[in-house]
Amino acid sequence: MSHEIADEFLLDYASGAAPAPVGLLVASHLALNAEARRNYRRLEAVGGALLEAIEPVAPAPDSLARILARIDAGDGIETRTRPAVARRAGGLPAPIAALVPNGLDALAWRRLARGVEEAALDVEGDPQRKTKLLRIAAGRAIPKHTHRGLEMTLVLEGGFADEAGHYDRGDVCVTDESIEHQPTADRARDCLCLAVFDAPIRLTGPFLRLLNPFLPR
Repeated sequence: MSHEIADEFLLDYASGAAPAPVGLLVASHLALNAEARRNYRRLEAVGGALLEAIEPVAPAPDSLARILARIDAGDGIETRTRPAVARRAGGLPAPIAALVPNGLDALAWRRLARGVEEAALDVEGDPQRKTKLLRIAAGRAIPKHTHRGLEMTLVLEGGFADEAGHYDRGDVCVTDESIEHQPTADRARDCLCLAVFDAPIRLTGPFLRLLNPFLPR
């Protein structure tokens, strides 16, 4: 089973509209998932064809002068380059490898549960969203939970299974407050994931739910 990211996220990434953490996840997904890369290029081709079909409109006679004047004045004009389809650098996708130049072991890992650790990544540009690496020991599970917002999880190494199916390297799991699940790493090897979320999780186990008031907001 292949879990690709939805077209809406690919379109936001292609146009440069994706928030930085989401863009990091999409770029890494494209680096690892050949089917997602084919879909991304198909969307680019469709977008290009639509642009060619648009009737050209003549610019105002003074438009170039006004743009140059704004540039000279530093009036907040930004230039965007189309995001590239990232490749792998060693075992990690290049966008993530750039954030961990000293390797995974140099990160500040924090224990969440037995066999489950997390490490925050410093991704600028969107303080609302959190970006973390999750490391789950072989056969171990993240406590059962749901979400207060949107969570996107990309498998970087190994794999895990939850109530929706099995996720391999390069697959993406997108969940929200309507989903309750308990990701469990494959028994064969440890699982490493990139997680991006805009609100804390909410534990749903019979005893762990008592910890919800103490979780970070």
